[in-house]
Order: sequence, then structure tokens, then C-alpha cells
Amino acid sequence: MLQPVVVLAGGLSHQRDISLKSGRTVAQALRRVGHEVVEADIDSALIETLRANDGAVVFPMLHGGLGENGALLEVLQLMGIPYVGSSPATCRISFDKSIASHAVAAAGIVTPQRVALPHDVFRELGAQTVMRSIAEKFGLPVIVKPARGGSSLGVTKVDGVDDLPQAVANAYAYDDMVVVEEFIVGTELAIGMITTSEGTRVLPAVEIRPVGGVYDYSAMYTGGETRLTAPADISDTAAQTATAMARVVQKELDFSGISRVDAIVDESGRPVFLEAGAAPGMTATSLVPVAMKAAGLDLGEVCSRLVDDVARNHG
Repeated sequence: MLQPVVVLAGGLSHQRDISLKSGRTVAQALRRVGHEVVEADIDSALIETLRANDGAVVFPMLHGGLGENGALLEVLQLMGIPYVGSSPATCRISFDKSIASHAVAAAGIVTPQRVALPHDVFRELGAQTVMRSIAEKFGLPVIVKPARGGSSLGVTKVDGVDDLPQAVANAYAYDDMVVVEEFIVGTELAIGMITTSEGTRVLPAVEIRPVGGVYDYSAMYTGGETRLTAPADISDTAAQTATAMARVVQKELDFSGISRVDAIVDESGRPVFLEAGAAPGMTATSLVPVAMKAAGLDLGEVCSRLVDDVARNHG
């Protein structure tokens, strides 16, 4: 008999709707291969639901905030409940782009020049002084984004220094820490990974070509706004180097379950790390399902294997 599963989705982050879609996709895939699945939201009834499904493996499909900062996973560990995915510590590090980039750079991975701006520092030092320093250091354009968040919410490409303050203000609407980084010209990639106790499988890189030039929230979730190609249309050498980079990131951040590395292959063919996620989207337009399809993998079978691996190794 297959392991029962509780799929967690929803929550109260800015990405609630995407989380619900991801959760529904995974729940349907698990049911299709024979699992008994309960879908649960993050609310006052959750603990009761988990206790009523004693012995089930939890499959978190939560994006942003509570879903990716490790807090909920700490509670699951405290309760002795097995779950698919990375540890709370891994989630905390990968969720904060300003910390994750330093961690992988220390392992020899190329990252863009960037600066993290806490809101209080930005306010006290004065916007104009900070903006001028950024433009002089990095040049233009730059990318402005919340340090903690996903689905490219609050992300802006800035071509002129006069537009920087508004872009930073937009990002502060999603987090009190903002990252400004140099804009890397090249081919944008998403590299999915599946990690079990037996090792990590790196999926074919997905090439991302947004119609508007920037892979923002609209480009992610609006049909026809982005062309996705898997495997990516890059050289064999660049593909191998990107795969190797993803393996280093997986090892350094200690990802488990399904994870994703976002990178850009620059004009010299070198992959540059942008960010990594412990809870990538699994909607109809998400990147990891596209990579799985390119690899000839069935989503239900992949999720089932992850559930069984957790159940077998729990405790």
C-alpha cells in the first residue's frame, strides 16, 4: 500500500494563489499514481489535520514567507512528522538571496555584484546618496528585488538612475531587505534538481525567454508571455558547466526533495548564479515540471518516489 500524504498549500504570503495551484498539481499527480492524499491549508485546523493523519508524509507546496523560511518545518520536526524537502536551515539560507549568494560564492560559484539594503539603513543614509553609489559601482542597468520572496514579485530592471528610488520602494513593499545587483546579459536558465537519500539528479536546464525582456510575475504566470525551451538552446559545454554549478549549489546549501537554481549563461558561456529555491513552483507554467517532461519523468512518479524515500528514512 502506498504511503498516505498531506499536501500543504496556501498560507498567507503574497504567493498564496500560486501555492494553491502548485499544491493542487502535486496532489492530483500523487492521487493519479495511487496515493491517498489530503490537501491542507495553513490555518488553525492544521495541527488537528496532521494529528488525524498520523503516519502520513507531509508534502509542503508553500511559497514565500512561512513556506520557505523554515519556520513551519521546525514545527513539523518538533512534532516528529516526516516531510518532503529541505531542512529548516537550508530553507532559511536559500530564501534570503543576500545570504545564499555569499554562501555559494564562497564555494567558487560566480555571482553578480550585489548589495543588500535594509530599509532602515536606506532611510537613514538618504536615497539619493545610496542610489548614486550603486550606479557608480555597478553601472546600469541593474536588477532590484526583495531579498526574501519569490515569483519575481517586486522585481524591476532599472535602466536609469532616476528610476532607482521607485524600484527600491516597490521592492520594500514585499520585504524590508532589498537586493540591488548588476544586470547580467545572457541566456537565463532554470535548473531543477531532484534529491533523495540516493543522490541528486540534475534536470535539463530550461531556457527562459520572456517577451518583455524581464522574467517578472506577469511573464511567469501569463500564458504566451514567456517562451520556455528544454533542454536549453546553449552549447554542450555551457550545459555541462551549468549542471556542475547546480551540483555545487545543491551540496553547499544541502537541498533535498525538489529544488531549483536560477542562473544566466553570460556572453562568454559562463554560468552566473542568481538565486536558488527550496520550494519551486509546480503550476502548469512552472519551470521544474517543464524540465521533468524534457527528462522523460512523470511528476506523480517523482513525487511518489520522494514520499517513499522520506517515509523509509524517517526516524
